[in-house]
Amino acid sequence: MSIVAKNVIATGTSSGLGFEVIKQLLEKSEPYNFILGVRDIRRTQAAFDGLNYDTSKHTISLLPVDLADLRSVRLFAQQALTELGPKKLDLLFLCAGMAAPAKGPGPYGSQWCAPYIVNHLSQHYLVHQLHKTLAASKSRIVVVSSGSIRNVRSQNPKTLDVDLRANSGANRSVVYSASKFVQLLGTHYWRRELPDCTVLAVSPGLIPNTKLAGRDMGLTMDMPDAKTIPEGAQNLLRAWAINDFPTDPEQVMLTSWGEWWPKDVYQLSLDTTLQNKWCPSREEIENLEGLSA
Repeated sequence: MSIVAKNVIATGTSSGLGFEVIKQLLEKSEPYNFILGVRDIRRTQAAFDGLNYDTSKHTISLLPVDLADLRSVRLFAQQALTELGPKKLDLLFLCAGMAAPAKGPGPYGSQWCAPYIVNHLSQHYLVHQLHKTLAASKSRIVVVSSGSIRNVRSQNPKTLDVDLRANSGANRSVVYSASKFVQLLGTHYWRRELPDCTVLAVSPGLIPNTKLAGRDMGLTMDMPDAKTIPEGAQNLLRAWAINDFPTDPEQVMLTSWGEWWPKDVYQLSLDTTLQNKWCPSREEIENLEGLSA
């Protein structure tokens, strides 16, 4: 009896942790059909081709997406659903991330800085686009989070409105922490809005050798608790398979050592009013970002 392949739609898999996650799965006996949104299809295709994986078992479909451009996200969602067809969507893996200061205008005329768009709004918008399929499939949604969610400036959510604006002048660390915190608000939001789905966030740990961490965040492998990219990918893959969930639905975040973070670590994110504020509807996003015309 043949094993049915699992179907995955993912962002952020062209390099770093995301690429390593797919690489490790391609080495497994369980078959996968991957639909991956990437910016550079040619380079990413060459990287996956270099793995010499078993194409009789696994499939990889690369589709273009620029997560700084919500129109591109909408087109990617449409193309991904066409590629998926009537098959069940087993997993949505949201791995893309960006670290940069909030300097200059927002992308494509947005009032928000690029890291906020990439780390939260575009992927939140993607979930809206896939909502019906996710609900019907009772999919698992894995959001790649970070321990930086604890570092919201002054521990005051009101600073988000300032720091995440385009040209706010907030530095890279402040913007990254703020945008990842808002992303965690989105995890809570979709846990409530998609009750038949399994929605969780996961931290890969301190992984200095990614482009985001090493180049943009100044992390190094001699830091305490630093982990390699393969180790970080294994931490993320734990969230793909874990079924031992807390009884409290607000415990949504899996640590890099495989435990569920207690809620007091991310207490600020438990406010449903705050979750709703930073998780606009599909229509609100399209109106605010000029996509409705």
